[in-house]
Amino acid sequence: MFGSIGMPELILIFIVALLVFGPKKLPELGRSLGKGLAEFKKASDDLKKTIEDEIEQGKQEAAEVKKHVAEVRSTLTAAPPLEAARPASPAPEVRASEGSVPRSDSPIRPA
Repeated sequence: MFGSIGMPELILIFIVALLVFGPKKLPELGRSLGKGLAEFKKASDDLKKTIEDEIEQGKQEAAEVKKHVAEVRSTLTAAPPLEAARPASPAPEVRASEGSVPRSDSPIRPA
């Protein structure tokens, strides 16, 4: 029942408590001990429920983040490649060296 405490040990503890506290004080002590244990059990149950609720909330938030990441991933895979999305870059500017004749379509004007 109580692990390694048997019936003879319980009787001995009861007799010692009866001698120490007296017959009038012992019932009151038992009631207060019972109330204390009941409050402790209630508090531990509340703590356990709170922890379980927080864990469940964390699991839900993790699932939402996974869903969002999957949506972003699918959006990125459906989008055109980055190179195709960029506009064509203009041709590099070529400067005319001395003695050369600039072309008419060249952006460089003679000085």
